Amino acid sequence: MRILVIGGGGREHALAWKAAQSAQVDKVFVAPGNAGTAAEPKCENLAIKADDTGALLGFARREGIELTIVGPEAPLVAGIADDFGNAGLACFGPGRDCARLEGSKAFTKAFCARHNIPTAAWQSFSEAAAAREYARTLGLPVVIKADGLAAGKGVVIAASREEADETIESMLSGDAFGAAGSEIVIEEFLTGEEASFMVVAAGEHFVPLAGSQDHKRIGDGDTGPNTGGMGAYSPAPVITGAARERIEREIIRPTLSGLAAEGTPYTGFLYAGLMIGEDGAPRLIEYNCRLGDPETQPILMRLDSDLVALIQAALAGKLDALEVNWNPRAALGVVLACAGYPTGSHKGDIIRGLEYTSTNNVKVFHAGTAAQDGDIVTAGGRVLCVTALGDDIGSAQASAYEAIEKIRFDGMQFRRDIGSKGLSPR
Repeated sequence: MRILVIGGGGREHALAWKAAQSAQVDKVFVAPGNAGTAAEPKCENLAIKADDTGALLGFARREGIELTIVGPEAPLVAGIADDFGNAGLACFGPGRDCARLEGSKAFTKAFCARHNIPTAAWQSFSEAAAAREYARTLGLPVVIKADGLAAGKGVVIAASREEADETIESMLSGDAFGAAGSEIVIEEFLTGEEASFMVVAAGEHFVPLAGSQDHKRIGDGDTGPNTGGMGAYSPAPVITGAARERIEREIIRPTLSGLAAEGTPYTGFLYAGLMIGEDGAPRLIEYNCRLGDPETQPILMRLDSDLVALIQAALAGKLDALEVNWNPRAALGVVLACAGYPTGSHKGDIIRGLEYTSTNNVKVFHAGTAAQDGDIVTAGGRVLCVTALGDDIGSAQASAYEAIEKIRFDGMQFRRDIGSKGLSPR
């Protein structure tokens, strides 16, 4: 079986690595991939960008690709799954209509209102004066989101009126996020503990993946600007058995049934970013129409079942007949980012020490890397995700940070507290 994985980040490295472990898979092509995917057994990078649907379709036809897995959100929002489906090619990911759950914050909020899915109070705006006035009614801090795609960084939690006003002006003027900020959503700030809940979905049926917790802020103690994610661990103690039942009942099921009722049944990975209140009540922060990054890396480290078989079951409408097995150990991943991230993107710095990190319990997933003159160098943004298994979160954390001590590149930055929330008594 020949598979195509679309994308070039850490999530796609993890998907390609896991897909290649399937006994039924002979070859995994990754477009465009990175220096890590190029070195994986059974894997080969393609010089095709993730948003070049025509070239990807042409390659899939020529090479007899039997399954395409779409990693990033932008191609899904643009309708790549529809294009592959119309060409008679198996593609795992939601169509354009469903991908609006990530592609438009305003669409998502209106969808939640129609289907009684708990979320923060909100309004959307395209005019600054009205936006500033509404923000003042919500108190501080206040959450301001670019409506469109902004690579996971289009959210500002404003702690002062001045910051809120400046953010609103910057987004709506196009200075901050271009067209993605031509409409903005302003919403109340939710308190509690964040968690990520992802499922494999096919219509109204789904299989939950292991729970996880991401760390969005750049700095220790959840300080500084939002990023695409600086680390994650699984399982997430905040997702207790009771919490899982509520998440499925109050968030996931009404989402999938609502989409089906509106004539747009969902097939693909569905991500719900959640705030779990002190009373255990889940409220939706955001949907993603794909797996989270960096949550995917520790989750797939724990997946003992065949990922390709799981995806095939979803595409065949047979999720109900599938049993998914998980490694009982915990997994934790720490992102190493380039100098200046998230506002800057430094490239070309040689990465040293990777050869000393490989063990049975540690896997370094590449994201912003490239091969250059025999070296592995940074290619900007989030560069690596050092991921480790352990008997518990504490031991996985210790192994990950021990491996990080062996890695060096100029300007390397990372959080030193990934997983600490999972160690706190409850």
